[in-house]
This record gives sequence, structure tokens and C-alpha cells, in this order.
Amino acid sequence: MTSPGCSADQLALFFGPNTTNAAAAAQFICAQFDDVTNKFSDTGFAINTTYLLFSAYLVFSMQLGFAMLCAGSVRAKNTMNIMLTNVLDAAAGGIFYYLFGFAFAFGAPSNGFIGRHFFGLKDVPTSDFDYSNFLYQWAFAIAAAGITSGSIAERTQFVAYLIYSSFLTGFVYPIVSHWFWSGDGWASPSNTGNLLFGSGVIDFAGSGVVHMVGGIAGLYGALIEGPRIGRFDHSGRAVTLRGHSASLVVLGTFLLWFGWYGFNPGSFNKILISYGSGSYYGQWSAVGRTAVTTTLAGCTAALTTLFGKRILSGHWNVTDVCNGLLGGFAAITAGCSVVEPWAAVVCGFVAALVLIGCNVLAEKVRFDDPLEAAQLHGGCGAWGVIFTALFASEKYVNEVYGLLPGNVGRHYGLFMGGGGRLLAAHVIQILVIVGWVSATMGPLFFILHKLKLLRISEDDEMAGMDLTRHGGFAYAYDDDTPKQGIQMRRVEPSPNSNQI
Repeated sequence: MTSPGCSADQLALFFGPNTTNAAAAAQFICAQFDDVTNKFSDTGFAINTTYLLFSAYLVFSMQLGFAMLCAGSVRAKNTMNIMLTNVLDAAAGGIFYYLFGFAFAFGAPSNGFIGRHFFGLKDVPTSDFDYSNFLYQWAFAIAAAGITSGSIAERTQFVAYLIYSSFLTGFVYPIVSHWFWSGDGWASPSNTGNLLFGSGVIDFAGSGVVHMVGGIAGLYGALIEGPRIGRFDHSGRAVTLRGHSASLVVLGTFLLWFGWYGFNPGSFNKILISYGSGSYYGQWSAVGRTAVTTTLAGCTAALTTLFGKRILSGHWNVTDVCNGLLGGFAAITAGCSVVEPWAAVVCGFVAALVLIGCNVLAEKVRFDDPLEAAQLHGGCGAWGVIFTALFASEKYVNEVYGLLPGNVGRHYGLFMGGGGRLLAAHVIQILVIVGWVSATMGPLFFILHKLKLLRISEDDEMAGMDLTRHGGFAYAYDDDTPKQGIQMRRVEPSPNSNQI
């Protein structure tokens, strides 16, 4: 339905014969209405752009969360190394996503596989993409790279970080995001002219696109490198190599929690969309609901992990609880906008069990991931994709993604009465993500390994990369503890020295 216009000819008829210049008066009034209409339009663009930019800032703050989580989860001798890799994930990712990544992901018009426009942000802004869209999507791309950094921590050469991070953010991740998020993508729910199984994939904020991609890439990196020295004894039993700071782990977890409110609710991109004009209910309500489902899934997963690990290990472990919380967030990311709050509780509960099971399996096969990133993001991300296909609500799917041409409703969750088409599409998503990342990141890590550019030497690993690769430790130690039979004495200033 078109909005009513203001015609000077029509309006002049109402002034009557006594009006000196009815046409001029009508034109003046219409001009005022047009000006007001333009102001409302400008305000709408400003509100939506501000919302997206603020969401981008929240998602970017997750980089600080990743940095703190990684730093606390490794041993003190590798703190500076892992912090530097997190900085470079953002920096290198920014350049390569600007040059290639955004174009591969969202360059339209394009084919279903890869974007072909906007290289170096050429021709941006357009009616569909502004600079705020680039910033928001870049924050997502470097989040995927940050996930992989945790899997290969404490034993990876610095040059390998630069190579894989650039490749992941500039090519591997953008292709996947094009498939499922671009209007031209072959499995995108926005590609209404050619929907996969008549449904498309509902991966709202990226349980598959972001978390599975980062987790599977980390899986290949950790598998090809092998476990850290001392992680498993000669009989194959797991030896715990504890991170040096639970405080940093908790700090990083809360920062990630905070940033997730930009990650999931921010994925609407716009907030000023009405589902019924003049009603209190609109996209702003869906944004709030998405924040609630995100919160409930994380909280449920944290509590489930707390008691589950207590039963298995006999301890109340804060690090395990933090990982469980993040696992719940990773799982709900796909369906956060289209499920009821009670379903988010189910999502978090199962996500915790998935994470615990993946960790048990990892120890049995002698797989070493210092941050459990492959298990957490890969395993829980895959569960989130399946969960969405089971519990997506008909009402919310149609509101968030819109009705199909002819006012036809979309397919929704199997357990909600929507049939199995959405589930079939989501199974395909999992398979193609695993296949694509395996075909790209697996060979990359293997080539780096063969070129001896992947893993550091045994001596460097034992000494710690901070000392051997970065010029010194992250922390300054000054104590009187005897080391290797030699008493280290504190150096005091001489009585004759000048003191300020």
C-alpha cells in the first residue's frame, strides 16, 4: 500500500473561490508536508545506522574478551604471544576484509557462490550497504579468526598466525557468509527466487557461519600441529596444563557476554521496522526477545556445566563454567531471533552436554585445544544449527524473514509443526561448512606444516614464546625465591646514588 501524497491541484480545490492564489497556497502546504516526510525518512536512516554502528562496537569489544580469555587460558610464559595474535587478527583481518572479504561476502549482484563487487569498498555506500554494514561484518570476520587462534595457542609460529588469519578473513569466511547471508546466496533465506528446499537456512547471527567456521579451522590447525609438549603422558593419559589466570578467564567471559548483545540482537541490522503501524510491537520487540533468548541459553549452559563437571570431576571449576556459558551463546546464535525463551533454555542445556561430550572425546583421541575452541564453537555451533531447525517458531520466522511472494508462510521448526524442510536445509549447511573449511584451511595448515612454518621448536616451546620470540615475559617477576639452587638477591640502590 502506497502512502498518500500531497498534490497542489487536489488541495487547491478546497480553498474555494475567495482565495487569492489557491494554487500557490497549496504548493506551499505540500512543500511543508514533503519536508516533514523527508525528515522522518532521514531520522529513520539515522536511527538504524546508529543502532548498527553501536552493535558493531559491541561485537568489536568481543576482541578484548577473546584476548583476556586466551591470555588467562595459556601459561604465563606464552601470554604476550597470544595477546599479540589477537591484536593482529583484528588488524590483518581489517585490511584483508576491506580489500577482498566484504566483496566476496556481499558484493551484489553476484552468483550464488561468491560476491563480485565492492572490492576495496568501491561503489559503497549504496541503497543497500553503507559503511556501517562493512564495519559490522568486519567485526564478525575477525571473531571467526579469533576462535581459531585459541585452538593453536602456545605452539604456533607467528608467521603462521598472519597467514591463516588473512586467508580466513579475506576468503574462507566471506564465502560462507555469502552463501547464507547475502541476498544472492544459494542457501540464503533472502534469496526468495531460489530457496534451498523452499526454505533457505536460518542462521541468524552465525552458529554455523561464524562459530563452526572458526571452530573447524581450529580443529585442523590443532590436529596437524599435534598436542603441546606434556599435554599427554607416555601412556596417553591427559595431563592438565592449566592456564595461569582464572581472573582473566572470567574477565574475558564477561566481556564476551557483553559483546554478544551486539552479536545477536545487532544482526537485525535495523531496529525501526514496524510489524503493525502504531503498535507497541515491532522489530524493537524482536531485538529485545533476541537479547533474552541469548541470555537464557548462556545461563542455562553455565549451570548445566557447573553441575555436570562437578559430577564428573568432583570440583566446582570456574573455567569450565565459563566455557559452558560461551557454548550456550554459540549455540543460540543461529536461532536467537526465531525461538521462544523457553526453547533457549533447552538450547543451553543441550549445548553444555555437547561441550562436555566433545571434551571427553578430545581427551580420548589425544586432541589438544588449550581453549576448547574447536569443541565449543564447532560442536556447540553445529548443535545450534540443528536446534534452530527443530524449535523455530512460525510467527517469529515470518516476522523476522518476511512472508514469501504471494503472502505464503515460511517453513519453520520440526518440533513446532513446521515439517522437515528447514531441518534438511540445516543439515546441508553443516555438511557444506565442514567440507568447505576442510578443503581450504586443512590444506593451508598442512602446507605450513610441511614448510616448517607452523610449529615452533621444542626448545622454544619449553622456554615459552614470550622469551624466545617476543623479547621477554609479559609479567615482571621480582622475588627472593631460590631458583635452581642459586639465591637471587634483590638489588638495592647504593647510599651514594641520587634519588628523586
